[in-house]
Amino acid sequence: MKPSLVLFNSAVAAALATCCTGSEPERPNIIYILADDLGYGDTGPYGQTKIETPNIDRLAENGMRFTRHYSGSAVSAPSRCVLLTGLHTGHAQVRGNDEWADRGEVWSYRAMLADSTLEGQRPLKSGTVTIASLLKAGGYATGAIGKWGLGAPHTEGIPNSQGFDFFFGYNCQRQAHTYYPVHLYRNRVRVSLGNDTLAPHTGLDKEADPYDPESYEKFKLANYAPDMMFDEMISFIDANSSKNFFLYWATPVPHLPLQAPEKWIEHYVNKFGDEEPYTGGEGYFPVRYPRATYAAMISYFDEQVGLLIDHLKELGIYENTLIIFSSDNGPGYNAGTDAPWFESARPFRSERGFIKGSLNEGGIRVPMIALWPGKIKPGTVTEHVSAFWDVLPTLCEAAGIDSPANTDGISFLPELKGKRQESHDCLYWEFPEYGGQQAVIIGDMKAIRKEMHKGNMEFELYNILTDPQERLNIADQYPELIQKAAEIVNREHVTSENTRWRYLSFDK
Repeated sequence: MKPSLVLFNSAVAAALATCCTGSEPERPNIIYILADDLGYGDTGPYGQTKIETPNIDRLAENGMRFTRHYSGSAVSAPSRCVLLTGLHTGHAQVRGNDEWADRGEVWSYRAMLADSTLEGQRPLKSGTVTIASLLKAGGYATGAIGKWGLGAPHTEGIPNSQGFDFFFGYNCQRQAHTYYPVHLYRNRVRVSLGNDTLAPHTGLDKEADPYDPESYEKFKLANYAPDMMFDEMISFIDANSSKNFFLYWATPVPHLPLQAPEKWIEHYVNKFGDEEPYTGGEGYFPVRYPRATYAAMISYFDEQVGLLIDHLKELGIYENTLIIFSSDNGPGYNAGTDAPWFESARPFRSERGFIKGSLNEGGIRVPMIALWPGKIKPGTVTEHVSAFWDVLPTLCEAAGIDSPANTDGISFLPELKGKRQESHDCLYWEFPEYGGQQAVIIGDMKAIRKEMHKGNMEFELYNILTDPQERLNIADQYPELIQKAAEIVNREHVTSENTRWRYLSFDK
């Protein structure tokens, strides 16, 4: 593992120098599907019984399911930064969700509509090496669809300045707090969706009956953003079907707010029966049937996965496409979501404090399924330990280009092809939000400490193989492992340039 920012020039030169020639095996198209706040246990291949995911089930049946894959962080922006740059959070530019509040009214939806400079998050730097910039230099057409969150409009952090030829979706994570936004972005330009201006976090009308479905009608507008993003994704594939392409599909589903197509909500209301409404007390839009709507969002997404696979087959490019499916972090914990009822993080703890926002297993252990016809043996399951920072070198190797030397990742392409696989000696995370946290995994042991901003420097230690819910702290039995974890932190942590992401305990 090596620190420091990898800049564009040398890595691109390497990619160009090693790009595949006609004499080498045909390179695959690459589609990376990233769900948003989808728990480890939220789909059928990982034990979900209440929510129906037949198309994701088929991905697992026809590909390889990873049981020990980890996200880049416990919330959106840093996890996506790690994924795209191949650097873990001890080295990554983005280590938390920084809304860049010193610009002004960044949390005002109407202010952002009037002034696009208030949208978006703190940006990636110019010259950052990403999966997209490397694959683009290697001859791939590159597209990003969905939620970005790594750089505001008019900055160098936008997708089109980070290696993507095409982008359509939400630039800003806060704008994604409605599935019926006034606009999305196509590349650098706003595209009007024709929806009314209904600000996120709007509540029920004062006199509304929370048990009457009619009270929620104002939250259903004309154009559902995931539908429009899916159509743009299909258009990108059609336009590039005769050449190699890399598609990063970062769907906002099933992140809050709970909003889904009516047919799927009705399906789960019939299945689950009546339930108590979520009336908006914790922010986000209220919803009459919260459990049914959460399930509906996941089944809607699953339906889109099936349509995507069907379209690849219709175009005759399915057989030469590597598809990887995962989630950016563990499941959400508020505003109508009910992770304990769905056991969304199963077999890990599914309650608040152990899922999204936490470096416990439920917050960072995520599903990952890889499918590549003729290359990956169908129906296989692997316990290989991997993380988001491994994706960049994996996709580079699959595309036949060199990965940057300065990456924290190890390609798991050999594992996908059923060959002997190199493993990490440890995995490291830091998360300076939610009280300040750090975690180290060494084999089956996990050292974790929380509330660091309150002065806590004591590691807890868990055997995540025999104690996946992290209930029995065995730190006093293994002082040598605690010492080793501390040494790994000291080795892998580089002080962030952003003061928001520093630890008062040891950063200067």
